[in-house]
Amino acid sequence: MTSMSPSARPLLNRRLAEFGTTIFAEMSALAVRTGAINLGQGFPDTDGPEEVREAAVRALRDGRGNQYPPGPGVPELRTAVAAHQLRRYGLSFDPDTEVLVTAGATEAIAAALLALLEPGDEVVALEPYYDSYAACIAMAGGTRVPVTLRPGTADGEPAFRLDLDELRDAVTDRTRLLLLNTPHNPTGTVLTRDELAAVAELAVERDLLVVTDEVYEHLVFGTAEHVPIASFPGMRERTVTIGSAGKTYAFTGWKVGWVTAAPALLTAVRSAKQYLTYVASGPFQYAVAEALALPDSYLTAYRQDMEAKRDLLSAGLAEAGFGVYRPAGTYFVTTDVRPLGESDGFAFCRSLPERAGVVAVPNAVFYDHREEGAPFVRFAFCKRAPVLEEAVGRLKSLAG
Repeated sequence: MTSMSPSARPLLNRRLAEFGTTIFAEMSALAVRTGAINLGQGFPDTDGPEEVREAAVRALRDGRGNQYPPGPGVPELRTAVAAHQLRRYGLSFDPDTEVLVTAGATEAIAAALLALLEPGDEVVALEPYYDSYAACIAMAGGTRVPVTLRPGTADGEPAFRLDLDELRDAVTDRTRLLLLNTPHNPTGTVLTRDELAAVAELAVERDLLVVTDEVYEHLVFGTAEHVPIASFPGMRERTVTIGSAGKTYAFTGWKVGWVTAAPALLTAVRSAKQYLTYVASGPFQYAVAEALALPDSYLTAYRQDMEAKRDLLSAGLAEAGFGVYRPAGTYFVTTDVRPLGESDGFAFCRSLPERAGVVAVPNAVFYDHREEGAPFVRFAFCKRAPVLEEAVGRLKSLAG
């Protein structure tokens, strides 16, 4: 019996050839190997509200969601998502035709891009970007066109800013859609109402679709506000809005996300989504429906807690000698390592566990223009305060 000879063609689809193991897997493995505090990957180290967890247990015991849930999501959750959008933003969506439940926001992004892109279509995305954006655009055969957020100031503080002229210049006759993320991971930038109005005008003028990742919608700090771009004139019928329970209720492992969009757009996204996971997270969907009905006092307390942790870590990083971009949203702090005499974020992050017992993520992995992100490093503050305090204590050794 002869063995099969290996194919001369690479096994991995050429569209994915540039994507290896994610940086999150690499740095989390490094944290385990060295015993370092993992401030790299963005997951909380405590569970969310007890009543929400108990709602999931109750659903399991009652046999709700233990078999395949409906393809679009359980009616209770779709109704709760629609009620949330109306209550928070004045956006009215029909739960039956304009809401789709997904396996987290990541599947929502994949389904939207696979559904809406043809090979050769250009996608303008804000750089740095969540890593799955690039992979999903590639799988759809699209071409990503990054518009770089660059260091500047906002309200007198260091911040990454969008150049609206650069955004406008990036749009060509081949542009199919704009891929937005606000509050923005990893920089912590929250696009202002005026900036979003300008983006909306551009989308209407050039007849572009918009896919907007708003999973950090409830994590905005200080004077920043989250404004859905779907609420601007001419945008509702061209916008796919993505939300998620993981970041708001601290149950990231449940993988419950959703899409809201006009019927034609939602039908397109659902057509792709049904061939990805088909359905997922049955009992958790019922629990998230209850979570979305929690009083606003929960969101206020959650935001205040995260803001205090942001300030704790930001102050500690500054004392350790980093240049700090204190975020207006999300639960990540971007830092500049050049004040520490460093210039290569990759090398810095790979040596940091041994040097200081802390793991972070190099922002360059989120850039096409790697040189733009080379000196920047991201830390997550969605951890217990004692863990952050210990990490800050360790990082201060860098200053000496």
